[in-house]
Amino acid sequence: MKYLNTEIIDKIRKGYFSAVYFKRTQEILIREKNFKSATMQVFQKHEGSTLCGVEEVVDLLKHATGYIEGKSWIDKASELQINSLQDGDQLASYEPVMRIIGPYAYFAHLESVYLGILARRTSVATHTREVVDAAGEKSVIFFADRFDYFLNQTGDGYAAKVGGASAICTPAMSDGFGQEPVGTIPHSLIAICDGSTVEAAKVFAMHYPDVKLIVLVDFDNDCVNTALEVSKALKDKLWGVRIDTAENLIDKNLTMQQFNNVTMKGKYYGVNPTLVKLVRKALDQEGFSEVKIVVSGGFNKDKVKLFESEKTPVDVYGVGSALVHGENDFTADIVKVGEKQIAKAGRESRQNSRLKLVNF
Repeated sequence: MKYLNTEIIDKIRKGYFSAVYFKRTQEILIREKNFKSATMQVFQKHEGSTLCGVEEVVDLLKHATGYIEGKSWIDKASELQINSLQDGDQLASYEPVMRIIGPYAYFAHLESVYLGILARRTSVATHTREVVDAAGEKSVIFFADRFDYFLNQTGDGYAAKVGGASAICTPAMSDGFGQEPVGTIPHSLIAICDGSTVEAAKVFAMHYPDVKLIVLVDFDNDCVNTALEVSKALKDKLWGVRIDTAENLIDKNLTMQQFNNVTMKGKYYGVNPTLVKLVRKALDQEGFSEVKIVVSGGFNKDKVKLFESEKTPVDVYGVGSALVHGENDFTADIVKVGEKQIAKAGRESRQNSRLKLVNF
């Protein structure tokens, strides 16, 4: 996978994405001809995080280690040694995940960039892994395209793969994930088809006969009947139905039930286990047991755990914002200069036999 284009590499080399004090430090060291070797130790604080971004950081160091002299780039990548864990490794709190060893003057300007890469990719991979683990044998689709800046998608697609997602939803994510995107028909197509879910499904199937047809069935807030209507109209062309009821609504099929009390009513808002079970039961009774059920809308690891604990007949979870929101910060400290152990108080060098030499 190609992580950085020529324009981005050029900007990184010039310190465009770096905190200014890192770039100034590099300039001072170059002017002073101070090329002392330093050992930079990188870690994060969360127990059980899923590491991601190592390959991208290695690619960064390969192309942006060095300095500018006049108008020329002086490449010094060959003078670095990198020892690191691998993408996908599970981390302990404060465990060193990477050591970068070499003249600090050559990579001082990169600290903002490589820490940011690790923070973003590890956060996405970790949140994805938590949801995937909660889902057990069920598939999880990475539906995070609309919840963050679009240029994050390619790297996030790779992080979603490391985290164990089954599929992604945009071509940009595909570049990182390594397979074609998947999706359903959107509510907007149903609206354009005069609010007819069946007609929207027919039009989609006509134009994309080779794409798995997954139809949203909550447009009229009547998931049971819409699922049946679509199944009867599309028959074996239909792969699955997707339930995406808004969190402030109660599906018509549930409002028909008698609520024991006001507190019980809350559990029936949005996409909930009872609604999914009603849809599954209706499909099975009408002979559509092969139709899969996809759920989306506000899912995170806790909501997935709830669905699984109630043995909800879900086939696929579509999860979005919960996978890209949150944090997993990384910190880097010099812990050795030359052969001398030297570090900020509390950040001394820590041994980690899991670190392996990375070949440039």
